[in-house]
Amino acid sequence: MFAARRVAATSSVAARLCSTAPPVKPSVKLIAELRKATEGVSLTKAREALAASNNDLQAALKWLDTDRAATGAARVAKLADRHAGQGLVGVQVLSPGARPGAAGAVRAAMVELNCETDFVARNELFGKLLCDIAHTAAFLAEPTQGSNFIQPVSFDALSDAPLLDHLNPQASSAPHTTVSDAVRDLVTKVGEKVTLRRAVALARDPFPAQQRHLGLRAFPFLHGTVTIPTNGTKGTLALLALKSPQLSTLVGSEEFQQKLAALQRSLGRTIVGFPTTVVRSPNGESNSEALYEQPSDMFMDKQGSNIEEELRFWAQRHGLVSEGAEDGGIEVLEFAKWSVGEPLEGN
Repeated sequence: MFAARRVAATSSVAARLCSTAPPVKPSVKLIAELRKATEGVSLTKAREALAASNNDLQAALKWLDTDRAATGAARVAKLADRHAGQGLVGVQVLSPGARPGAAGAVRAAMVELNCETDFVARNELFGKLLCDIAHTAAFLAEPTQGSNFIQPVSFDALSDAPLLDHLNPQASSAPHTTVSDAVRDLVTKVGEKVTLRRAVALARDPFPAQQRHLGLRAFPFLHGTVTIPTNGTKGTLALLALKSPQLSTLVGSEEFQQKLAALQRSLGRTIVGFPTTVVRSPNGESNSEALYEQPSDMFMDKQGSNIEEELRFWAQRHGLVSEGAEDGGIEVLEFAKWSVGEPLEGN
């Protein structure tokens, strides 16, 4: 009797197992949707994620996040001892200043992102990530009121911040992705060590209405660019101060803005191309590393023998100050200049 029962039970279990339907195979459309939502995850990984989540797209996205984090962390740890001496410097200017109204605010940042080889530094994914991180750093910068305009950015705050797309800051396709997540993901894609080396930011609110005669202007200059003009092997982020009773009228002129942009390019070339470390000598003595003492060779229509004279003539020529008057002008307040892989101060 017991033997008959065992046979019947076994037959019943076998019947149930045989009748169980196999998992539904992910459709081509669902795989395509998943790959589109994850910047082209591999076909194999997309199928694996959908199979593990019963073809639920949102669950598959979470599965991929968990898998990517685990894979990326392991890859980062494996590459930790390698030297990342290549890379690029990137500058993003969200608001240059010296424009009418609220546009007079200044907001910009400069970031250095390192990798192991020049080949990866020229990679489109690397370049875009650098732009996105610099944009994020500029967005996060808090306006300062002290005498130092360009401030270092907290690595912890920047690493934990949601990464903003510099081409579409309002995009929310991956709001969970932080800067550190994006760097880790890039490591898994390019197979090299990638590190965020340093970051600075500049943020100032516009001057109040009673100080319309004053203005600030932030500008970048990059040397050694490849495909993205805001990334290069050498770069500077600099700040100009403008003063004139007619400033509000001047900054509203398109011609003045074009002339100012040309001045910025000439100053940027001088800062990056010459051994400059300070704007002017702090003690009034001659200093070969002072920007104001460099020759004005980078200016197309130069009138002065050095940068200090050139700025004075430029202000007179473009209406900031009347000849012989002292009620206006233009000057460089501050700049930061970096070259990829150079020794950091204090090291």
